[in-house]
Amino acid sequence: MRVTVREAAALLNAPERKVYAWIESGDLPAHRINDQYRINRSELLEWATARKLSVDPALFHAEDEDERIPSVAESLERGGVFHDVGGATREEALRSIIALLKLDDEGDREALLHLLLARDAAAVVPVGEGIAIPHVRNPIALSADEPSLSLTFLRQPVDFNAPDGQRVFALFFLVCPTTRVHLQMLAKIAFVLNDSGFREAIRGRESAARLIDAARKIEEAGP
Repeated sequence: MRVTVREAAALLNAPERKVYAWIESGDLPAHRINDQYRINRSELLEWATARKLSVDPALFHAEDEDERIPSVAESLERGGVFHDVGGATREEALRSIIALLKLDDEGDREALLHLLLARDAAAVVPVGEGIAIPHVRNPIALSADEPSLSLTFLRQPVDFNAPDGQRVFALFFLVCPTTRVHLQMLAKIAFVLNDSGFREAIRGRESAARLIDAARKIEEAGP
């Protein structure tokens, strides 16, 4: 689904003229339809997260008001935080991460590994400061009851072609039951990552308990 410039401005809490400037400079991806710009929501989320811009979680609001999407803190408790994970290359790092994931069906592990290796650099998106998140347009949807979010700290930073040139040392990995839930969860991750204190906790490779507690406080405080 695409949004208008006005809707994008509201979601980013930015003036419309600023959004037009981003588009016309070629910085913000947009599509011109009937002489009006339209912006893909997934591309908007990916673009804003990489630039540490605040994104309204309403960007991927659930269509079903009764469906509850877990918080980042809850999903991180389910998926786990892993320190000192090996891997000197993208492939080695992804193999190490897949081996640690808490999957409902062990048969998914090998299929997931083949999928990620096929995507290579498109498997994750570096968002600066050595942090990477799951690719917005390449969701991992498995037969899970609820989203599972993992955070992996690599022993040795790996080159994922980050725009800022920094090697990635912290990777979020998300497994969801549907593509729509994947997008909603990414919006929540982007919101938490916009907090400088949370990024500092990641750079400090804090414990699982501290990271989950930090995420919970940010989400409880809201936008």
